[in-house]
Amino acid sequence: METLALQRDLDLTEIINGEEVVSPSPFSKHQSVVLNLTEIIHRHVKMNRLGKVHISPLDVILEEGTNRLQPDILFIRKENMAIDQDWIRGVPDMVCEIVSSSSYEYDTEVKKSIYEKYGVPEYWIVMPELKTIEIFTLDVVKYKLLKVAAFEGVVTSKVIEGLQVSIKDVFED
Repeated sequence: METLALQRDLDLTEIINGEEVVSPSPFSKHQSVVLNLTEIIHRHVKMNRLGKVHISPLDVILEEGTNRLQPDILFIRKENMAIDQDWIRGVPDMVCEIVSSSSYEYDTEVKKSIYEKYGVPEYWIVMPELKTIEIFTLDVVKYKLLKVAAFEGVVTSKVIEGLQVSIKDVFED
């Protein structure tokens, strides 16, 4: 079998601490959660003209050649839109990772540490298997847990003004 190389804009490769990491395509449940959460955030951001929401795959270049990640969802405030170029070249205001069993360590430790290092103001960790959302906000240079909700309840963003997300709406099929 011959392998075909696709154009660069379809690449699922990330550079994490200088190392190339290739992820498989996500499972259906992962994509359902991405879609549900993106619809909620996008509707709110658009209605309130707060900025722009993007979904993966889209490179976020935090440091050329060292850290180029593809968060599942990201938000950029309208005043920070200069970073929205061919890819995102700089620090988004919020990033979100949907955790799978194979990405748990990367999302909860490695990527969290990278986003913290570069000063991403808000980091969401979404765990479909536990129906849980954790929101971390930057407190000077370290992430601090702002809000966690599991199975039911609401999480509120500090960065996306006025955004409240019902857990049930994110994890419904």
